Amino acid sequence: MTSNTLAAASSPYLLQHADNPVHWQMWLPATLARAREEGKPILLSIGYAACHWCHVMAHESFEDVETAALMNERYINIKIDREERPDIDSIYMGALQAMGEQGGWPLTMILTPDGAPIFGGTYFPPEPRWGRPSFRQVLAGVAEAWDKDREKLLISGAALMRRVTRQAEPAAGGRLAPADLESVAERFIAMVDWEDGGLRGAPKFPNPPIFRFLWSEYARSGRHEAGAAVALMLARMAQGGIYDHVGGGFARYATDEAWLVPHFEKMLYDNAQILDLLAFAHAAEPDLLLAARADEIVTWLTRDMLARHDAAPDGAMAFASSEDADSEGVEGKFYVWTRDEIASVLGDDFARFTDHYPCPAAGNWEGHIILTRATHPEEDAVEQDLATLRDRLRVARDQRVRPGWDDKILADWNGLTIAALVHASAVFGRGDWLALAMRVFRAVEALLGRPDGRFDHAYRRGAVSAAGLLDDQAGMLRAMIGLYEATGDASYMARAERLVALTAAHFGDGAGGFYASADDAVDLPGGMRPRAATDNATPAGAGLMAEAYARLYHLTGKSAYRDAAAALVSAHAGERRNLPAYPTILAAAALLEEAIVVVLTGAREDARFEALHLAARAGFDPAVVILPVGTTADLPADHPAQGKTSGAPAAFVCRGQVCSLPVHDATALRAAMGRGDRAPE
Repeated sequence: MTSNTLAAASSPYLLQHADNPVHWQMWLPATLARAREEGKPILLSIGYAACHWCHVMAHESFEDVETAALMNERYINIKIDREERPDIDSIYMGALQAMGEQGGWPLTMILTPDGAPIFGGTYFPPEPRWGRPSFRQVLAGVAEAWDKDREKLLISGAALMRRVTRQAEPAAGGRLAPADLESVAERFIAMVDWEDGGLRGAPKFPNPPIFRFLWSEYARSGRHEAGAAVALMLARMAQGGIYDHVGGGFARYATDEAWLVPHFEKMLYDNAQILDLLAFAHAAEPDLLLAARADEIVTWLTRDMLARHDAAPDGAMAFASSEDADSEGVEGKFYVWTRDEIASVLGDDFARFTDHYPCPAAGNWEGHIILTRATHPEEDAVEQDLATLRDRLRVARDQRVRPGWDDKILADWNGLTIAALVHASAVFGRGDWLALAMRVFRAVEALLGRPDGRFDHAYRRGAVSAAGLLDDQAGMLRAMIGLYEATGDASYMARAERLVALTAAHFGDGAGGFYASADDAVDLPGGMRPRAATDNATPAGAGLMAEAYARLYHLTGKSAYRDAAAALVSAHAGERRNLPAYPTILAAAALLEEAIVVVLTGAREDARFEALHLAARAGFDPAVVILPVGTTADLPADHPAQGKTSGAPAAFVCRGQVCSLPVHDATALRAAMGRGDRAPE
């Protein structure tokens, strides 16, 4: 393989490396076959377009002619976009951690020709530094070991692969009890930073699956600290530098404990999940700050993140993946300011702006200003004035060189975003957000939907670039079910039931659990099928499947869905000490057992039905399931609301096998849906 073939890729990350002197190849069966034919080890480099340290290592090593020559002589070099192939990334990230190394990106692995890991790390400097060898030292050392001790490396690599496979297998156990959920919540609460919000330490990530679980526990059990932890994190993040106060959207994480200095890339999946949390918190206790951030996130999504060049045939558009941290080779250059720059844009309004956004002359980060908000929004007139000033800054900032934009469309991330928009549309009274969610769904279905009903994973510039994974099916299930509950359109339910069956057939392990990849995947190393149960920055596919099964059970009454949800939870309940790794599965277990089902009857076009529907959708409890059936005659025969009637549009609030009397008033419905007073502080 004597040339760099990445120019044929569609991934923006791979295309960034198409001009490297390294003879990069894509992860393809032909590439792996060539490695076996030549008996060369594989140098595998995994990253993503918005990864700052990926850019650093590329500039220092992959653009260096001497380093490239060594790589080309001794290795088959493969580049992978982790967002395009998270299944492969998870295999080798697991291998790195099994080696006792800290995970992260860029992920740098050296493999046998069969794909077994024999050496791993993340970023390597061009010269020995910080107690780490240089990248060239690593390359030369492993190449020498390959020449001298090949058989030993083959044996150790195969053994490590078996170990990774064993470690990924779920530990089955019995049914979870409320005490198990409460124990996990206590462990998370003990990790909370009660001054600055989030989990203690730096760098500091939003960890949405953890905080959504805490919110679920707050709604279920009334544990005050669980709700307060979510409210505090959202408030601190919303005022901090991790939030882009000029353009909207949250960065992936902060490098400090106080959310001041972001790692400036903005990811679709983070903002989708944070929008969802903002809606839950605002539903419990309305707050101008939360409402403003939700509105600004959606404004950013529609202004900057729609993949306009890849519209569906009907013109509908899905969302792109991310915006980079770097522009002109400098991290954060697009986003930071000097005091003089802000003053020159705002003129006589500068002093009024600094009453709310501190602008110290010396800056607050490396001589520059990362904007933060020092006051809490209280008055609409003040907020409208500040929005005008921020918009003037945005217009000025748009004259700068923009960061890179990863415009590939991912089904799983879009599914999370659709579901969040559906939820937020009710809480914030934005019917246009529901319409947006429906358009994005149509786009994803048109571009990534397969003839058999499954979803592929990645799409860019007219072509699918990666096959569908469990996360894609599960993320789109959350979207479909949310759209059904919001609209009552039975076609969404039909799609969801079809997709859940296909997912079980192609991704299920036969014992209640799931694999990350489908049974017809063709290019995984050694035929290994990774798992997808542990939550990371996004909820795991298995957790979303448990949630989908639980909601479908409550929506349809079909016992097969209840059994499937219970089996999936049980498949991961064997090691109680490991339960904190599965917050989405735990929340699904609570949903299965303790859901509040709101059955809505009456004519959907009746304003009274619409008011009841909106009240049900706008609640703060994630375990509320909404059945907008119109007539209870359409319910399963054994549903507790079957046959209940009312002369006017009504809601029946059902817990277990007991339903309330008909509720006709939205205020009364909100009270009937409650589990007691909830007011996080």
